[in-house]
Amino acid sequence: MSHDPAPTDAAQDAPPDTAPVAAPDGRRAVAPDVASARRRSLAFHRNFRQLWIGDALGQLGAQLTLIALPVYAVETLHATELEMGVLTAAETIAFPAIGLLVGAWVDRMNKRRTLIVADVVRAAALAVVVVAGLTGHGSVPLLVGVAVVMSCATVFFDVAHQSYVPGLVGLEHIAEGNAKLQATQSVAIAVGPGLGGQLLRVVTAPALVGVTVVTYLVSALFVGRIRHDEDLPPRAPDRSLRREIAEGLRFVVGQPLLRRIVATTGISNLFGSVTGALMVIYALRVLGLEEAGLGAVLSAGAVGGVVGALLADRVTRAVGEGRTIALAAVGWVPAFALTPLALPLSEAGVPVAAVLIVGQAVATFCIVVYNVAQVSFRQRLCPPALLGRMNASVRFIVWGGMPLGGLLGGVLGTHLGVVPTLWVAVAGTALAVPPVALSPLARLRDLPTRADAAS
Repeated sequence: MSHDPAPTDAAQDAPPDTAPVAAPDGRRAVAPDVASARRRSLAFHRNFRQLWIGDALGQLGAQLTLIALPVYAVETLHATELEMGVLTAAETIAFPAIGLLVGAWVDRMNKRRTLIVADVVRAAALAVVVVAGLTGHGSVPLLVGVAVVMSCATVFFDVAHQSYVPGLVGLEHIAEGNAKLQATQSVAIAVGPGLGGQLLRVVTAPALVGVTVVTYLVSALFVGRIRHDEDLPPRAPDRSLRREIAEGLRFVVGQPLLRRIVATTGISNLFGSVTGALMVIYALRVLGLEEAGLGAVLSAGAVGGVVGALLADRVTRAVGEGRTIALAAVGWVPAFALTPLALPLSEAGVPVAAVLIVGQAVATFCIVVYNVAQVSFRQRLCPPALLGRMNASVRFIVWGGMPLGGLLGGVLGTHLGVVPTLWVAVAGTALAVPPVALSPLARLRDLPTRADAAS
């Protein structure tokens, strides 16, 4: 694997708009307007580039695991609906369990080091699945245990990651940075499941998980190449962990617009987890898709997310940040409804794959545009010293219901059936729309910044 060469001058680590345009060693100077255009892009920001590459590798590995583990549980370990619900709950249990504590800790910690350790821990946890699976000792309880460890590491990674970007690229480049990271995630979602489904034709699921182990380790390597002096806020000696956690929560619930965004995101995540718990069973057992077909559907549907990431900045500028958040929330409800509609439409002659792909594409487009707008708003609104606690408080609230959603999906799937449970999830997702659609967000073009909040 090739690596970027080490920087040869200070310009390599300069922010995108501050690179010198004159060549002191006699080389031909670059015209100021050309140099400025080139350096405006974060693609030329060395430190962001290392984070970007590391994130891309981690996202690809995560998507491979996203199809490998459920298929392994359903096809090899013969997991029931309830067991899949428990596994889904385990994947996010750390967010309500330790999320607020992690936010306070991350504000005190070196974020680059936190990202590296989280990647290594996730690689080690998945390595246990690989060894157990290849030696015939795999089990659903083992997968649940590994999912809990992965969940804990992911809390640290996600909170540190979102809190690291503003200081790394500067407030003026937050939207571009988030859009690039969302684009990376969307490409990984588009490529990963399809690639994973094809690979599952020739390798076992544990062997495919082994690929993810490597991607997490290489991700840690690239993040380790970042050369950025992080300024940690001073901590007063009389500050308590409880008080610091309370400050983060108070900031989130004290901002009216942010409070509405959190409500919408939390409700949609709750009912999205109901669908997530049953999606593999629905596709493989109810709709009759094969593993490769499921992977292809997920990959094709994820193209909507790629388009959303590429257009998010333009959509936000054209429509307005607040309106974009509201409209995106409205758009994902009919898209989610196409998942349970795939069964009756197939009886009318409409291909199952086509219905699922359209639904996934529209949903991922709306979700990515929504996320770029609302995450950028949060980062601009929050003081730097509170970023970790703010992000952790948001994750605690919006991801806190996901374990419950997974368990609810498993229980309802067992007693009501898979398809009726998916319709319950669609109805619940519709309840997520009013907090933002029936709010000032739907009328606002520009959202408040940190300076506005302080005034």
